[in-house]
Amino acid sequence: MSGLNLWIAFVAGLVSFLSPCVLPLIPGYLSFLAGSTLKDAKNHRFTIFGTSVFFVLGFSVVFAALGVILNSVLPESATAIQTWVSRIGGSLIIFFGLLLTGLIRLNFLQREYKFTPRFQFASRRLTAFTFGAAFAAGWTPCVGPVLGTILTLAATEPGSSFTLLMCYSLGLGIPFLIVGLFANEAANFIRRWVSVIHWVNVVFGFLLIVLGVFVFTENLPLLANFSLLNKLLLP
Repeated sequence: MSGLNLWIAFVAGLVSFLSPCVLPLIPGYLSFLAGSTLKDAKNHRFTIFGTSVFFVLGFSVVFAALGVILNSVLPESATAIQTWVSRIGGSLIIFFGLLLTGLIRLNFLQREYKFTPRFQFASRRLTAFTFGAAFAAGWTPCVGPVLGTILTLAATEPGSSFTLLMCYSLGLGIPFLIVGLFANEAANFIRRWVSVIHWVNVVFGFLLIVLGVFVFTENLPLLANFSLLNKLLLP
């Protein structure tokens, strides 16, 4: 497995967090789960951060389970039909890249996602963990292309699916923890820079198109060679 693929998965997690229709809601959502408000976030900083930790653990467990399932189910079958897996997977990744760039638009993938917790446990940490798991299992449509790309990449490389999904979870989880620690400041920052964040998704969309071509042509190992070449050339 290429170390570059792991970086792609990690960056994909960051891009999922930066989805314009989810990012503005996150500070307030984490504050809500911690039983606070954004206005009072500074006085409950570590409570919100603790809630964020359990929220991240919730979706990390789901992604870890997906990685184990892919690693257990697909290796033998994927070997026999590797060409078809690569072509279907590559086509999907290219399609997801086109969605992110805006060259293809599907209305149901552009709608705003709203978190609507309908119940809470007595323990706020358990509530945060549960909704973290639900956040992963019932993923918002507008970040689906990025998660779909990583799942597709994991399916084409089932032996490394667990590691890929953990790198994705790490990329998604770190910003959640930072926002949890600085919820009010993060909300102000997001309001100021939300228009720029759109272009992050566009740039990553074009990178996904390139990645999809490599997967479709079964030349994904070339990325590993490229990564190795960079190590040799850089001082």
